Order: sequence, then C-alpha cells, then structure tokens
Amino acid sequence: MTSNNSHFVAPLDETPLLATDAVKTDQAPLSLWADAWRKLRRQPLFIISAIMILALVVVALFPGLFTSVPPNDNCQLANSQGAPSAEHPFGFTFQGCDIYSRVIHGTSASLSVGLLSVVCVLIIGVTLGALAGYYGGWLDSVLARLGDIFFALPLILGALVITQLPFFRENRGVWTVVLVISLLAWPQMARITRGAVIEVRNADFVTAAQALGVSKFKALLRHVLPNALAPIIVLATLELGVFIVAEATLSFLGIGLPEGVMSWGADISAGAKASLRTNPEILLYPAAALSITVLSFIMLGDAVRDALDPKSRQR
Repeated sequence: MTSNNSHFVAPLDETPLLATDAVKTDQAPLSLWADAWRKLRRQPLFIISAIMILALVVVALFPGLFTSVPPNDNCQLANSQGAPSAEHPFGFTFQGCDIYSRVIHGTSASLSVGLLSVVCVLIIGVTLGALAGYYGGWLDSVLARLGDIFFALPLILGALVITQLPFFRENRGVWTVVLVISLLAWPQMARITRGAVIEVRNADFVTAAQALGVSKFKALLRHVLPNALAPIIVLATLELGVFIVAEATLSFLGIGLPEGVMSWGADISAGAKASLRTNPEILLYPAAALSITVLSFIMLGDAVRDALDPKSRQR
C-alpha cells in the first residue's frame, strides 16, 4: 500500500514534448523605436492615415496640380451659387467663387497653422517641462504655477481675448494665429514632458552617466529626453488635429486668418450665413475637408500611441 503523501509521475516516454517555442538567440533585441516601427507597418490604421496625410501634404504643397482656377481672382457674381460642372465640380459660392479651388487652396493654410503650432508648442512645452521635471525644487514649483495660470484659460476663449489686443488685431495672419495657439496650448505638453522626465531621471543608465562625469544638463539632453519622447510624440500627433480645428474655429468666428488667406473655417462661416438651407454644399465641402484632415491625424495619433505603449510590447 502506498502512503497518502506519494505522487504518481508518468514516465517521460509516455508524455513526449510535442513542440517548443522557437527563440532566435542570434538576433539583438529590438529597441523601442524599432519595435514600434515594426508594429506600425502592420497596422492598417497607420497605413490608411499615413496615405491620407501624405495626400493632404501634396495638395498643400502643390495646389496647382489639382486646380488651375484661382481661388479669389475668378469670382463673378454671375456664377453665384452656380451648379457643379465638369470644370467646377463643387459649384460656386454666394460670391461666385469656385468652391473646389477654395477647398484645395485652403489645405495649405490649415496644415501650416497646425504644423507650426505643434513645433512652437513642442519647443516651449518640452523645454519647460524637461527643466521642471529634471531639476525639480523651486523651478518645478514656479513652472507648475505658471502652467496652471494658462490652464485656466480654455483655448478658444483665451484666443478670443488675446486676439482683441491691438497687436494681434492689427497683424492678423498665419503667424499670429500660431502665436496665439502656442501661448495657450503649451501647458499640457509641459506636463506630459515633466511626467516622462521624472519617470526616466532616476534610471540606472542616467545615474551611471553622471557617475562617469557627465553633467546634469548633458545627461538630460543625451539620456533622459531621448528616452522620454514616446508620450511627447503621441501628444504632438493628436494635438495637430486639435490645432487645425482651433484655427478653423477662430476663422469661423472672424478673428483668425485674414480674408486674403484661404481658410476652411472662413468658408464654413460664409456658407452658413449665405444659404445653408438652399445650398448646403457651400458649407459641406470645406467642412468635409476639415473633418477628413482632423480624422487622419487622430487616426495617426492612435496608431502611434498603440505602437509606443510599453504594455503592448512583446518580450
């Protein structure tokens, strides 16, 4: 009789090992960026959004490839609210301007404001957030309180107030809108950068670099910031669409880009005031272009966020 504490173990030949996981030991492990790029290439969401953004960039840089009609110089009241035709596929506005030409030429202004605003927000937010997160102390407290002041102003409401100042009212243009958006949108980027820097600053490789004689500022530039870029890139991609909407909103309210610059927001405003019930296509086409542009950047931001998420990385 066997004791109650004994255990039965099947012979090894009766339970053969059917399969094993293949492990490639001759390849170096992928870095965060290489692994992210490998994932992005396999994501349909990234491929679709990248194609859409590439098409928008081509339209913005080379509008003459898509239309030969000037957006403003060919406006004739005789064509007011004219029906679409082969040469004018979207019809005409209330002032007799070609809608298709205005939509094509409006791409440049919207993308320019969005991209320039992102660059300015990155410069301001990353600089202040990195300094606050890495050095801490009184500098962190001062920059945090400064960010709270700007956080208290919503983007559109703050822009309404700032654009009424004499300097901004008398110098309306692309750079004016970029400056207003940048002044109000940097705190979120600074907070994200601060949190990412705090997470990285006490890592072993940073401590080792300082032990080897690297100064704190050089360690910040060479080791901390490169390893804290993932959330910054994701936020910048998502905010690009937000800034394009902000420019369109300001132009819709009549305080954004001047009349001489093509703007989807201004065209949406003109279409809503002119004949929304009888000819909604005057408003529909620029609104559709704005929606597609913002959607493409949101899709790109979601794809980049999923690819750079450390929880989704395979070990």
